[in-house]
Amino acid sequence: MCVEQRGSWELPAAWCGRTRSTCEPEGLSEHGVMDDEDPSPLRRFVVAKRSITSIFDQLLDFVKDGSAFVDEVWRGDDLGSVAVEEQSLELQSCETKLRTIREVLLRRHMKVAFFGRTSNGKSTVINAMLRDRVLPSGIGHTTNCFLRVEGTDGDEAYLTTEASNERRSVSTVNQLAHALHMDPTLDSGCLVKVMWPKSRCALLRDDLVLMDSPGTDVTLELDSWIDKFCLDADVFVLVGNAESTLMNTEKLFFHKVSERISKPNIFILHNRWDASVSEPEYIEEVRKQHLDRCVSFLSEELKVVGLEDAPGRIFFVSAKEVLNSRMQRAQGMPETGETGGALAEGFHERLREFQMFERTFEEFISQSAVKTKFEQHTVRAWQITEAVKAVMDAINIASADRKILCLEEREEQRDRLDFVRGQIIRLSDSVKERIRTLTEDVAAKVAVVLTDQIRSLPVLVEEFRADFSPTQETLELYKTKLLQHVEERLVGCLSHRCSTSVLWDVRDTQSHMIDSVRPLLCPSLPEALSAPSAPFDLTFDLGLAAICADFRENIEFQFSLGWTALVSRFLGNANAKRALSSADARRQESSSFKDEMVVSIATGLVSVTSRASMTVLVIGGVVWRSVGWRVIALSVSLYGFLFLYEKLTWTDASRERALKKQFVAHAAGRLRAVIPAVSAACSQQVYKELWSTLSRLSQRVDLSEAELEGNIRTLSFRIQRLENIQRRSKAFRNRATELETQLEVFSARYLQGN
Repeated sequence: MCVEQRGSWELPAAWCGRTRSTCEPEGLSEHGVMDDEDPSPLRRFVVAKRSITSIFDQLLDFVKDGSAFVDEVWRGDDLGSVAVEEQSLELQSCETKLRTIREVLLRRHMKVAFFGRTSNGKSTVINAMLRDRVLPSGIGHTTNCFLRVEGTDGDEAYLTTEASNERRSVSTVNQLAHALHMDPTLDSGCLVKVMWPKSRCALLRDDLVLMDSPGTDVTLELDSWIDKFCLDADVFVLVGNAESTLMNTEKLFFHKVSERISKPNIFILHNRWDASVSEPEYIEEVRKQHLDRCVSFLSEELKVVGLEDAPGRIFFVSAKEVLNSRMQRAQGMPETGETGGALAEGFHERLREFQMFERTFEEFISQSAVKTKFEQHTVRAWQITEAVKAVMDAINIASADRKILCLEEREEQRDRLDFVRGQIIRLSDSVKERIRTLTEDVAAKVAVVLTDQIRSLPVLVEEFRADFSPTQETLELYKTKLLQHVEERLVGCLSHRCSTSVLWDVRDTQSHMIDSVRPLLCPSLPEALSAPSAPFDLTFDLGLAAICADFRENIEFQFSLGWTALVSRFLGNANAKRALSSADARRQESSSFKDEMVVSIATGLVSVTSRASMTVLVIGGVVWRSVGWRVIALSVSLYGFLFLYEKLTWTDASRERALKKQFVAHAAGRLRAVIPAVSAACSQQVYKELWSTLSRLSQRVDLSEAELEGNIRTLSFRIQRLENIQRRSKAFRNRATELETQLEVFSARYLQGN
């Protein structure tokens, strides 16, 4: 056998321009006829369609996921410009395109358009190919409109028209012919879909659609025919009459087709070649004439094929013989002629020629349909995968750049957090030491000033002026006012001498703390940089009324040379009080006043047991003996005169002076006792003020640390998200590469080299 390898199929040598009579085709039966059960090349289209549909299903799911991913990244604006709206819209557009292409792929099929003059046997050729009488055929004008024959998965044949989607059941050819002729709405420009069960015709199982047309001599509306029915055809079959040559109407039609479609696949069938049997001596000459004219038409006029390939597009057949033979074989009957007699001479040659046409036609339509139906979509799929890869690469690069920035920012935040933590510890230690020193200085300063003020207490008391009366109520009011006066003057002096310097030190320390804390705070905490809104004022609470509450004045007249005064002078106030209180108690037990005095004097003198008292008694006795009674009388007179003088001069002014003197002595003692408490209270005020400032600043530093920690956590989360975006974008890109590989495999297998 002489064959040429063409893609994945072996094509007959006749297709290569060789003399067909010198080559024997494959697949011949025992009668020398090509086996009708040979696998059809049309399955190539079905497999290719299934393959490309699967790829587009995967691609659609992939782009849907990618679109959702890009939209999610774009809307997560906290990551910055990792993805933009245009990228999201681009993938949404790709998804829309893929949905449309997928829907188109599901409707894709191989389409063959049959044309020719009326009664050239177009319907018979289709029936012979379908191995059944599907379309009405016979002598005369049997097809008055375009008939589209395609398979249906059901068991019932039906037809629909453009005017109505109503299914008209047709179980026989006669019913179909009757339905076509009885419908007044059908004309040469109408389309009728004939849905024939796939179970009754193997050829229709391979997504093949056959388009039968009215004769090219019926109407001159060739342009509208081509636009309406031929633009999506993969192969055109011109069915001519072997008894006549090509007519201008037939040539005109294919000239129009060639203008609309670049290099259409055209086959020419010279039907009814069995008529040549009656003139065997002219058969080769007639065949050569037809062949030369058709080769010239295809290669020189239409220029759709070269001179060497043109003979492979021209066949001499008898469709009616082939149809009868196949139907008889399908019914298990022996092959006979049209009238039931012997087969006409040369039948097997014509059958082999028809089988050669079918094989070549199937190879051409499969290759053409795969290329025309899938090549453009494959290119579009490549463009979509490239677009997706470009988007994913851009997102990957943007996320990587953003990740680097986030890593650097997180490192800066961590360094700053460590710096803040270290600085606040050192600052706290320094400020605490400064607060301790300052509070000690304040306590010492207050103690010194208060001591000085205690020394000047007589002056402060002497400055006091108020109404004085020895009555109880007046005395109480007087003492109250005196206490207030003394406390106000003391507090005023303390404030004047201490507050200014202390406040200056406090403000200086606070400013130092604020200036030290300022570099540690985040810019979002400006309120921590200002001094306290409430001014600090050092207060002095002496509590003079409380500490002098036990003051009891003694403004009764006391003779300076009286017994009590003398005892107090010699024994001291404390000892005199104890002695006098003991003497008073004993006097109450004595029965007579004289005895009491004697006992009192004796007891006092004895109890004193002091050397000074004994000296006075001795001297008194000596004087008595020395000077006598006159001196004593004079002394007594002087003593009485002095008593009288002091008695007369003991006025309210004297009482007031005595009270002030007593108050100064009492208050001075009490104030000296509270000096440590007052100075400690003042230092505590300073300590609280400075410590509250430190605490407030420490809280702001804590907030700053918390903000830094929050920023670090946020940046870590963003980095994780960016890493996830990188991983997912890489995965999408790898998936796009895998789909491109599948497209390359599909292209290499079905589109290239055909």
